[in-house]
Amino acid sequence: MEIFGYAATAIAAYLLGSIPTGFLVAKAKGIDIRSVGSGNIGATNVFRALGKPAGIFVLVMDGLKGYAACEWLPDLVLRSFTNQPSDRELLKIIGGVFAILGHNYTCWLRFKGGKGIATSAGVLAALVPWSLLIILSIWIVVFALSRYVSLASLAASFSLPFATWLTQRSLTLILVTGAMATLAIYKHKANIQRLLNGTESRFGAKKKELA
Repeated sequence: MEIFGYAATAIAAYLLGSIPTGFLVAKAKGIDIRSVGSGNIGATNVFRALGKPAGIFVLVMDGLKGYAACEWLPDLVLRSFTNQPSDRELLKIIGGVFAILGHNYTCWLRFKGGKGIATSAGVLAALVPWSLLIILSIWIVVFALSRYVSLASLAASFSLPFATWLTQRSLTLILVTGAMATLAIYKHKANIQRLLNGTESRFGAKKKELA
């Protein structure tokens, strides 16, 4: 029965992660967030397009998707499919990874989603909280110095597997967080190009009037 537990975790985590919070919040206000600003459905673009309350709501909800898939979903699956506690760490990893994939490639928007930073943070809070604390500190420092959300996210993502090595010394978790970091950096490829071209928007800069 264990294989059904793994499959159920992956499917449920993907569907949970695939809920396009930013798109739904913007749609409720009559805006297609994909046609505004960077076109991303994540919290940063919602901040710029709809303001602080909406941006904070999306940030929190996207983070909760990752946390719930990694921390709460495995317990539900264990009660339903197996009673072996040794399965929990693997279920947490499966739940976290598929929640991020669901957010980044949501089936509800033709598999075009966000960059997964907030959802990844929720996963890390459940999986490697001390690593999250380290990279969050790096994010804050880089953002405070540059005012670039993308640059701060890239720096934090690059640091993630090293932070995991320092705090966990688990090869499995190092590989998993390394894969998460690689995916996050890949999803920022357009931001990297804009940073190199000097056209990336700083957070807090005067936004253009919405059409």
